[in-house]
Amino acid sequence: MLNTSSNNKRKMIVINGGHFSSLAGFYKEISKILMKDADWKVGTLDGFDDILYGGFGVFGNKEEIEIIWKESRKSKEDLGSNATREFYENKIRQGKPFNIQLIQQKLDELKEGKGQTLFEILVDIIESHPHIMLRLEDN
Repeated sequence: MLNTSSNNKRKMIVINGGHFSSLAGFYKEISKILMKDADWKVGTLDGFDDILYGGFGVFGNKEEIEIIWKESRKSKEDLGSNATREFYENKIRQGKPFNIQLIQQKLDELKEGKGQTLFEILVDIIESHPHIMLRLEDN
C-alpha cells in the first residue's frame, strides 16, 4: 500500500506481515509494493537493500519515506530463529557461491542465541538507510 499524503513530506509505504509467513513471501510482498511497475523483483537480502536506495520502483533516489510494518510481531516470529536456521542450512547445502565458513559461523552464533534473525536483519537493512523511517506496529 502506498500513501502520498500532501501534508507529510515522507511517502508512506505499508508492509503487512499478515500477507506473508516466510522470507520468500516477504520478497514477493515487497516486490509487489516497491517494484510494482518494474520488471525486476526482490529475491535476496542484498536486492532488498539495493531497492531501498530508491531511484527505481515506487520512490525516487534518497526520497524521504516511512515504512510502516503492520503485524510486525507476527513477522518477528515467522522470520525468527527457526526460519533463520533453515535459511543458513539451505545456503550451506547449496555450497558455492556462498561463503560456507561465514554462514556456519552465523548459524553457530544463532544457535548460541547471539546471532541475528532474518527479521532483525531486515530491520537493520531498512534502518541503515537514513532517508527511511521505520515504524513497527503489532496490529
